[in-house]
Amino acid sequence: MRRRALAAGAVAAATALVFSTAPAVQAGPPPAPPSRATMEATRGFDMLHPSRHPVVLRDAPRRLNVTYTHKGRKRTLEQFLATTGTQGFVVLDAARGQEVVFERYSLADRDTRFQSWSVAKSFTSAAVGVALGEGAIDSIADPVTKYLPELAGSGFDGVSIRDLLRMSSGIAWNEYFDVPPVHVAASLGSPLPAMAKLRKRAWKPGSRFEYTSMNSFVLAWLVSRTTGVPYHRYVEQKLWQPAGMEATVQLGNDSNGNSMGYCCYYATDRDYARFGLLYLRGGRADGRQVVPESWVRESTRPSASFNKDYGLHWWVGENGDFMATGLAGQHIYVSPKREVVIVKSTLATIIGEDETEAAFRAVAAEVARTRASSRPGVPRS
Repeated sequence: MRRRALAAGAVAAATALVFSTAPAVQAGPPPAPPSRATMEATRGFDMLHPSRHPVVLRDAPRRLNVTYTHKGRKRTLEQFLATTGTQGFVVLDAARGQEVVFERYSLADRDTRFQSWSVAKSFTSAAVGVALGEGAIDSIADPVTKYLPELAGSGFDGVSIRDLLRMSSGIAWNEYFDVPPVHVAASLGSPLPAMAKLRKRAWKPGSRFEYTSMNSFVLAWLVSRTTGVPYHRYVEQKLWQPAGMEATVQLGNDSNGNSMGYCCYYATDRDYARFGLLYLRGGRADGRQVVPESWVRESTRPSASFNKDYGLHWWVGENGDFMATGLAGQHIYVSPKREVVIVKSTLATIIGEDETEAAFRAVAAEVARTRASSRPGVPRS
């Protein structure tokens, strides 16, 4: 899996403004609002409400002796967590009753809402898959302008939904330099649709890979337009609640009611783990099909010959594992082979990111190795 992150300087410029009103982590649940309407009117955010019947995760702590080799040096899990400044780390063994076998927080706790950054892109992909399954979208081979005619004449004109999903739209974009001003402008109230319309064509769509957050916004806009339901509400009704999420989550918008789609879910690590579990189980949660199984398969395998590391808004590995990845160390890692989900959250750390996959695979292997000798967990209170 090959991952991309913004240049540290550009990130600092963006976060300095954005986080003046939105911290990277939120300790504990948001204060209870006087009314649902008041909460949903909060500038820059929408609220997603949890399921009435959350997917139960069982506490079953297990000693994991994790070691791996990186650049010829032996490393341990403790070293990895320290080096990467990890604030939240959850390991879920899905093979035997959804057991949380390892959980660690630093300057945070189980109720902390961590900023997803681009992990949100995988949620947006799931929303597209659900809309496709329901018939709101006819085919991802369709040009996006079939549903969003406002983009006619822009760089998105005639670009297929598939090419948006596999980051091959062809628009002029540099993730390092274009995201910070767009993100700051959106956070301060500039409408994202207007900014999308200004994008120009730079190369032939479907010919190469270029990681582009604006693609993900257009997909969120597409979901809203085709379903007739605001993106955040569609995610709440079709994904967040049916998938059995336990806590509320805040979702960033451009203050004009347009969900960003490319970033900015504020959720607990356990709910991120539930999302990974949903995909590990082929889109099912507690026996209910939430995301079409065919979509889960298609989105978590290589989507193009020009990039075998990327599916449809998911990073994919050679051994069947896949990962949702966000800026500076946010990850949801899924190993179908080992039946393990790993969630990692940080404030803003890039050091050590190059060893993330090796560390995750070593953790998954150790969970599988210790599975037979450990006792089943018990439901948490």
